[in-house]
Amino acid sequence: MTAMTHPENHGDAPEKAMTISEYGAQKALGIIGQSGKENAGVRVFIKSGGCSGYQYGMAIDDRELEGDTVVVDRGVKLLVDHMSLSLLRGSEVDFVENMMGGGFTVNNPNATSSCGCGHSFRTDSAQSPDGEGSSGCGSH
Repeated sequence: MTAMTHPENHGDAPEKAMTISEYGAQKALGIIGQSGKENAGVRVFIKSGGCSGYQYGMAIDDRELEGDTVVVDRGVKLLVDHMSLSLLRGSEVDFVENMMGGGFTVNNPNATSSCGCGHSFRTDSAQSPDGEGSSGCGSH
């Protein structure tokens, strides 16, 4: 069963599973609008790898899978699978622009350390998967 939360509709709701910044929402809505996918959202997920043990991933997705948590914040549907949710709970998706370009990022309160590139992280309760997480920033 898909869990649904709508943070923008519940002022006194329990802690939001995930949010998106105003600027991140503007960028995401623009990308979703150009995707041609009806009812699409941003799937945010975690995968093993990267310098610090885990990597963030994002994709435009128009499917809600069994076990997904779906959060609608600032008009953007965020989809998070059950396995990733424990590492992403309370995170904010944002869009940053700097001299190297721009892109989406995750401000994750669960991360106790992260790689200098900002694409991978580690938590106190999670060790790097065996054989992974020891490579440099350029390996993702």
